[in-house]
Amino acid sequence: MEEKIILYRSFTRFAVALGVLNGMSLKESKQAVKDAFEHHPYAEPIFDFIDIIAIEEQEDIDFLFNEVIRVCDELGPSRDYLTLQVILEAIALTVVDAKKLEENTAALEIVEQFKVAVSEINTKIPKPPLFNMLLETRSILEWTSIYALFPFIPKRIKGEGRPVLLIPPYLGDDFSTSFVRKYLDSLGFVTYKWEMGFNMVKSHYIPRLEEKLDDIYEEHKQKVSIVGWSGGGIFAKIMANRHPNQVEQILTIASPVWGVMDMKTPVYGILEFFRGSSLKERNKRFLEELEPIPDVPVTCIYTKTDGLVPWKHCMEAESYRKDIKNIEVYGSHSGLGANASVLLIVANSLSANLHGRKIEDVTTFIEKILYPFYWNRKRKAFKLKRKLEKATAS
Repeated sequence: MEEKIILYRSFTRFAVALGVLNGMSLKESKQAVKDAFEHHPYAEPIFDFIDIIAIEEQEDIDFLFNEVIRVCDELGPSRDYLTLQVILEAIALTVVDAKKLEENTAALEIVEQFKVAVSEINTKIPKPPLFNMLLETRSILEWTSIYALFPFIPKRIKGEGRPVLLIPPYLGDDFSTSFVRKYLDSLGFVTYKWEMGFNMVKSHYIPRLEEKLDDIYEEHKQKVSIVGWSGGGIFAKIMANRHPNQVEQILTIASPVWGVMDMKTPVYGILEFFRGSSLKERNKRFLEELEPIPDVPVTCIYTKTDGLVPWKHCMEAESYRKDIKNIEVYGSHSGLGANASVLLIVANSLSANLHGRKIEDVTTFIEKILYPFYWNRKRKAFKLKRKLEKATAS
């Protein structure tokens, strides 16, 4: 939250000004912005920002717009800008007075400008650094060590016979997901293979996947959870967008779940060499279908040391809904299918979402120390303690 305080301060002032431009009173506009942020994870401090906005602080809308874009540009690309975009659209579409239609048109134009500006910012995600690419050699150790580690991975979660479809990564087949399937099977989930050979991430797989999803749904008379690794996560998200009535939830493992049309990765060079034409040109409509967030729980597992896919593309907008979660792990992109932490997160997330719980509540203390978020919180708590000690001493 600390790094986004400036963003939310400038954005709330901009959003309130947009509401006033659209015909609302200051009070109505502030309430509309509060309502839009009601379910946001940082709602409480954001409400404080909104409360202190006074009429004399209202500045030129163009100035406020430019200030928000400047802050976004300085913070860098983020999928969470989608949430801000949705909030602005809701405010711009709220017409409180039919006589204010001209202002409404102006507000909608400003929202479109915001979309274009943040879209441009989000094209600036760099490809993985060379160091991360070299670290992909760790995957050999991850795949060989899992045979020794697997018997010791905790088996607390109860799968209760719930169906799970697993989709392999690009150039991977069902062997790629064998350890995830074996672990989920041991917990009582009923897992299903991809069964289409090597995944080349082509749109013609979709009809067969839809048929498989329908068969599993009819067999169990239950919605199906889908787990996709890397390119497999692309299909998981498209299936959830197309068939939310049959999909329980999706879990993606180092999968580019947004912005793929502009994604910079060494993998594209390989794809274009072997396939003879640009992947983006061939699969444009297919990849555009990936952009919307499905109306099912979404859990995205990613690693900041990913050497093949930029990790920011592997995170969904957590601020968009409460049932969207991004979880960081330690590991290489190619080794995540044999990563003990990933196996635990997949099982814990499946169970938590099925029972309407938070993943933190179903994760034990011992398991938490395997994840970066635990150590990040410890570091933040230590820094806060040091600040308090210094303040007390002075």
